[in-house]
Amino acid sequence: MWLPILGLILGLAIGYVSPFSVPINYAKYLSVAILAALDSVLGGIRAAQEDHFDSMVFLTGFFSNILLAGILAYVGDRIGVDLYLAAVVAFGVRLFQNLAIIRRHLLRK
Repeated sequence: MWLPILGLILGLAIGYVSPFSVPINYAKYLSVAILAALDSVLGGIRAAQEDHFDSMVFLTGFFSNILLAGILAYVGDRIGVDLYLAAVVAFGVRLFQNLAIIRRHLLRK
């Protein structure tokens, strides 16, 4: 259970220290990809707490969420509609739901 949290903290620390910058044209794509990744990580933590974590399901969900969010943002850019907002809303709702379930599970312990 602590491995995803450790990976998240390590990734945030590396990202904060590194001098890498993203061009403004790709900011939408990166933001929805990060949101999709966070959704997958919190979903993995929730699944681990409920004792039904499967690494294959986690990995396929992680990459398919990122890919779908990126495709939505790209298609939206091509047709002139902010479709990335659909991904932001969907992943945002799931983030808060997973976080609430994780919190309740921790409070019960």
